[in-house]
Amino acid sequence: MRRSTVRLGVHITKFDEPGHEIRDELAAAAQAAESAGVAWMSVMDHYFQMEHNGGAEAAMLEAYSTLGFLAAHTSTVQLGALVTGVTYRHPGLLAKIVTTLDVLSGGRGTLGIGAAWYEREHNGLGVPYPPTAERFERLEETLRICLQMWDPDNNGPFEGKHYQLAETLCVPPPVSSPRPRIMIGGGGERKTLRLVAQYGDACNFFTSLGVEGVGHKLGVLREHCDAVGRDYDSIRKTVAGAGTSLSEGGLDAFTEEMAAYAKLGVDTVILMPPPGRPAEWVTRHAGPAVRRLAEL
Repeated sequence: MRRSTVRLGVHITKFDEPGHEIRDELAAAAQAAESAGVAWMSVMDHYFQMEHNGGAEAAMLEAYSTLGFLAAHTSTVQLGALVTGVTYRHPGLLAKIVTTLDVLSGGRGTLGIGAAWYEREHNGLGVPYPPTAERFERLEETLRICLQMWDPDNNGPFEGKHYQLAETLCVPPPVSSPRPRIMIGGGGERKTLRLVAQYGDACNFFTSLGVEGVGHKLGVLREHCDAVGRDYDSIRKTVAGAGTSLSEGGLDAFTEEMAAYAKLGVDTVILMPPPGRPAEWVTRHAGPAVRRLAEL
């Protein structure tokens, strides 16, 4: 069943401050989110800033180093990448990285993952960029490897088409019980949503789809869950959108919009602060929004 309240998350996508100020701004944003009762904080997993966000010449931080820093400045907020590109790290190493985040954050690490898409970033840094079909094959193998890494009764081997592991040891094990949650990003109806139904604990869609579009995607997800025998209600439904919908649209209009998503079963709304100082935006807007969403 859908949870009785809707949670607010904050997704940091830009690092526009001068280099020597980024650290302090991130710490302030984390502390503001914690004080406001924000339930989730995430960053993108990119090495080049996205084209529509300033391009490769704009600032970007490595995701898991940043999440470790955020973990040290929070105590209750769930942490994750929105989302990790499957091509960027070998699956066994990725499982170990997420486990480390989970252990050092006291059980607040999440594996957010998708099939990757930013070709310029891959080419620029020399990361292989396989065709789409192969990336999805690698995504499914990665999910299977991570689950095996987090299974204390199965230390390997793993024999896949793209990855072979002699041992899937993961010591220390995750703090999360029974393991870190898995969020699979994307709305592809044939492949991505099937993977959510089979392996995911959460899905994520962008509010740019609109309420009707998200409702359609959730209907497809339900069909996939029925096909694989998965409890549809056990999957957390999340949406991500621009923070300006709150700060410029106003709290009442934002609440009305989110109420429509809540009726679909969405229980986490993740907002991207607008350009500028994210800590100030979180301080001003997050607390009231958390209280309003909790009433939905």
